Amino acid sequence: MNANEQKRENRLRLVEDHIGRSLAESERSGELRSASNFGKPLNFGDGYAETPEELRMGFKILKDAGFVPPEVELMRDIEELARTISGATDEEEVFMKNAQLSQMRQKLAMRMERLKG
Repeated sequence: MNANEQKRENRLRLVEDHIGRSLAESERSGELRSASNFGKPLNFGDGYAETPEELRMGFKILKDAGFVPPEVELMRDIEELARTISGATDEEEVFMKNAQLSQMRQKLAMRMERLKG
């Protein structure tokens, strides 16, 4: 192991030790047990369980960084278009928007299928 790798290992060990000490102190003080979600499953948010397991961590990191996956953006666009259709009165406009909505839903289905691998 070279010097840079050794320094990195030492830093990681220090961080892990600090985290361990902090958790132990929180346990001793009762802080952990008093948390409202203590002992309950973590809630990772919408879509976590539906996301393929191998993509979850990456998507979680992107979500925490404020990045919206293209599939989610497409879902939002679909919802917005559906709302405009429900308020439209022009028959031709409704027909065109329904066709566009159908294409968007098909595109989303294909993207989701591709993610399942």
